[in-house]
Amino acid sequence: MASYTKKEAREWARQHLNGVAHVTIPTLTSDFKRINEKAIRHDVRLSIEHGFIGSLAVSEVPLSQAEYDQFQQVMVDEARGRLIVVHHAVFNTLEDNIEAVKRAEANGADLVLLGYPPHFYPKSLDEVYEYTKAFCDATNLGVIIFPVPIWGFSRLDPADMPVQLLRRLVDDCPNIVAIKAEGGMPYIMGAIEVHRHFHKDVVITLPLEYEYIPLAQVLDIPFCGTNYSAFFGPWIPRAHKMIREGRYEEATALFYKLDPMRRAVSALGFGGQGLANRLLWKYQSWLQGYNGGPIRHPTARLYAKDMAMLRGATQAAGLNPTSDPDEAFFVGRNPD
Repeated sequence: MASYTKKEAREWARQHLNGVAHVTIPTLTSDFKRINEKAIRHDVRLSIEHGFIGSLAVSEVPLSQAEYDQFQQVMVDEARGRLIVVHHAVFNTLEDNIEAVKRAEANGADLVLLGYPPHFYPKSLDEVYEYTKAFCDATNLGVIIFPVPIWGFSRLDPADMPVQLLRRLVDDCPNIVAIKAEGGMPYIMGAIEVHRHFHKDVVITLPLEYEYIPLAQVLDIPFCGTNYSAFFGPWIPRAHKMIREGRYEEATALFYKLDPMRRAVSALGFGGQGLANRLLWKYQSWLQGYNGGPIRHPTARLYAKDMAMLRGATQAAGLNPTSDPDEAFFVGRNPD
């Protein structure tokens, strides 16, 4: 159960969402039949060591509902209050997502990132409102809402979830605690507009490090997440600390230090057709000591040329990637 009530959710978020949250991608055993508990615990411990305050328990990989629950329970148990565990609400239907978030509450998850399933094809922004409100009404957990083009709402509005829609939701759903501001990407207007209208109501998060590090120097943005920043090891949490302490020149120098890695990610992309390549994200974090290891098929593939680009970029940035050969990634650091 959450440590706050529904009415206290925004106050809790103001107090606790100050830092960086990445993602944890579940690892399976070598026969692909079970959750690899040792691997998950390894990733949670390293996340805490690297200075992350939270992590998204990724659900958009092939797992049963029972396996996802087990994965989440292991994260919560290993975190023991040291890492905010974020439930990933992107199951097939609204009903599935309501059932899953109720289990997440019982599992001890702290927060929810709300997405929209591929077969949700609204004809109007009112339908987006109705889906979102129905979900928020069904849970006591704080909810991060997430304007972003991958949901396909750009056909309804270029901001994906415009200010008028967000205002209705923020006013009507007291457990909406944050807005993950990626609407209208690749442009920053959506992020600026969301901050201008809502930063006094809820926490605004800019999850993309290449937006967060510059914009957080001129806007009060306490939270950066959830994102792929395990690729950078401890450096995005360190950048957050620099910015919050007003050490802008150091943060700017770090921004440029990470440029080879940023360019590699830009060249490879996050995935295709609205689904992140989680195997690629897993490899990125493996370069910095995370577990790596098996994800069940179907999954996007990872090729030698992609691994070479990411490893080379990490070396060029001076972040000392693992010396383990790439074939070790597919086994993982804690095989079972």
